[in-house]
Formats: sequence, C-alpha cells, structure tokens
Amino acid sequence: MTTAAVIGGAGQVLTDDEVTAFIGDQLAGAGLDGRSVCVIVPDATRSCPLPLLLQAVHQALDGRVSKLTILVALGTHAEMTASQLKEHLGGDYPNVLNHEWWKPETFADLGTISPDRVGEISDERLRDEVPVRLNRAVVEHDVALVVGPVFPHEVVGFSGGNKYFFPGVAGQEVIDLSHWLGALITSSSIIGTPGTTPVRALIDEAASMIPADKLALSVVAQSGTDSLHAIAFGDTISSWQAAAEISAQTHVRYLDHPVQRVVSVMPPRYADIWTAAKGFYKVEPIVADGGEVILYAPHVTQLAAMHPEIEEIGYHCRDYFIGQWERFRDLHWGVLAHSTHLRGAGSWDPATGEHLRVQVTLATGIPEDVVRRANLGYLNPAAVDLAVYEDDPDTLVVPNAGEILHRLK
Repeated sequence: MTTAAVIGGAGQVLTDDEVTAFIGDQLAGAGLDGRSVCVIVPDATRSCPLPLLLQAVHQALDGRVSKLTILVALGTHAEMTASQLKEHLGGDYPNVLNHEWWKPETFADLGTISPDRVGEISDERLRDEVPVRLNRAVVEHDVALVVGPVFPHEVVGFSGGNKYFFPGVAGQEVIDLSHWLGALITSSSIIGTPGTTPVRALIDEAASMIPADKLALSVVAQSGTDSLHAIAFGDTISSWQAAAEISAQTHVRYLDHPVQRVVSVMPPRYADIWTAAKGFYKVEPIVADGGEVILYAPHVTQLAAMHPEIEEIGYHCRDYFIGQWERFRDLHWGVLAHSTHLRGAGSWDPATGEHLRVQVTLATGIPEDVVRRANLGYLNPAAVDLAVYEDDPDTLVVPNAGEILHRLK
C-alpha cells in the first residue's frame, strides 16, 4: 500500500480550479495511458460535487485510455433514469451503466471467502462461507477508479474506498453478510469508528480478489454544499484512510449532554426510509434513554422501494432477531440489518417482548397504518412546526440530516 496524495484538509475549502488541477495531475502520473478504466461513482443518495469531479476525470483520461466506462454504485438502491443520470453526473457521458443488481448476468464470480476467514475477520461473530460476486464491468477493465465521498457510516465505520465495490456494485451475498456483521456489532458502536473495523476488513478481503488495479479519488465533502474540504488519491485503501481521517475531524459534531428529542430534517436525496434512516443513525448516540428521534421527511412516501420485506417484518432491535433466529434467518440479512439499525439499541425477552432505548417517529408521507404496523411511531407531517421545536430546550433540530454524526463528548 502506498501513501495517498492529499490536497486540502479539515477547515479548508477547495476551489473548483484546485480540484480540477489536482485530479489532472494525479491521473496524469498514474500510468493509465492505453488502459481501460471503469470509474465507479455514487448514486444520488451521497452528496458531493460529482459533475465537477467527473468533468475533471473525463478531461484527464479521454483520448488517453483505451476505454472509459462510468458505473453507478447503486448497492441495492433504485435504478437511476437517463434524465436523473444526466443531472447527477453533470452531462451526457458515453458508456454509463447502472449497477443492475437485480439481474444475475450482471455479476462475475471472484471466488469465496472461507468460513474460517470470515470467523477470523468477524471475531467469530459469524462463520459462513461467502461467495464473492461483483459487477462484471469492474472485472472487464484494467483499472477500477473509485470517485466518491467519505462520511461516517453505520455499517462500516466510515464509507468510501473499497465500499464502493462491496456493497456498491456487489452481489447480495457479501452485502447481506457485511451488513449483518455491522448489525451484530450495532450501528451506535461502529459508526464513525476510525481505522479498519471488522466490516471494513471483510470488504477489503473481498476487494483483494478483484483482478483490476484499484485506485480512488476519495473526497471529503462540505456537507450541505457543493464544495470539498479535501481530496485524497492513491489505492483504494490509502486514499480512503487519508480521507477518513479528515472526515473524522469534519463530519462529527460533539455535544456536552444527551438531548431528549432530535428532529432530523431529511433532504430530498433520501427518497425512502431505507435511505432516510441515516437521519436516525447519525444522532442515536446523543439521545437520552427514553428519548425520541423524529424523522421529518414529508416527501418520503414508502419505507423501502426495493425491499418490500421490511413492511412484513417491521423495525426491531438486534436481540429481537437473534432471539428468534430460526424464524428470520432465511430473510435477506441486509434487510434485517436495516431494521435493527433504524430501531437502535434495545433488548428482547420471550416473555416480556421488546424493550427499546429510543422511540423512533416518522413524520413522512407514509400512511399511518403502514408506519405503526412497522413498529414505529407516527406523526402527521402537516402538524410539525419546526420553529416550535427549535425553541424547545429539550429538542435538537438537525437540518440537512443524514451526513453529520452527532456524538457525546
């Protein structure tokens, strides 16, 4: 592993010219002439100035590489339409692919990770053989270039780097295993954890099986803007590490005391609760026992567009599933993980049921009966007056929620 090249840092804001020049210089010296390059980028649920970044990448590589493909890392999110892609990417580029995770022919088989190795990586929390499948576009290019932001993340610690492969453009098996491993550790324990967490180690193990050379432009975005604090370029591990260190200084807000209530105001980039749940993950650590998190998102009308199973099982703490594992083990573990991540800390007893630390309330466009059936609280979004909450000393209102992690000092 090499040391990443870095421009910017915490407290700095880069100009567009600085961004473009840095990307041009780094890619010029990366030995890419005549090689085929697959550029892996985030979908619209991640914020960064992607049009600026892609324009700089295209300018640096067009005509120099033998083939240039852009692959959108959907994970298991909804497909982006042609018009959405044009806006998201900042123009019409040739060879743009959605990660079509719903089609078996999308994937190439890279091998398996053995139960012993999974046990070693996971501190024996899991012992399963896991097939490693990846979008074949990555495998069919000489170089895989990840371009995307790094933020505190509920499953892996900090997002970015090899996470753009797994789960970004991966098969369901690694997605399920990695997310369930994160759920076993718990979101509040792993989110914003620096360095290599067990989930990150699992992702890196899978990524080591990719035959393409793996490079990354890992960016640290100024949340809520189209600006960047920093960019790191190098292999997918060193560049991610450099960006994660800056993200830890930039994307974490520390409070002196727990709060009784948080209102997370969710921006439109989160189209369902599957993605808008980040408004809970990022504030769970600061909510007092018995407190409440309100996800205020009038634009959201469904729990999970791509994962209807969540309506059947609802939202529950980790121990609810572990205590009844035979009942739930055959469902997608990624869905179980999402369920526990949004419900937060709690316990389950076969006699007395579920005991949850924090109440989760949806103030969304989802019908009340759907919300309550999913084991969540309901609030009519039309009745929400943010000014009243802002004046309440027991309430913290978080605008543009979902990216900045809140922790207690």
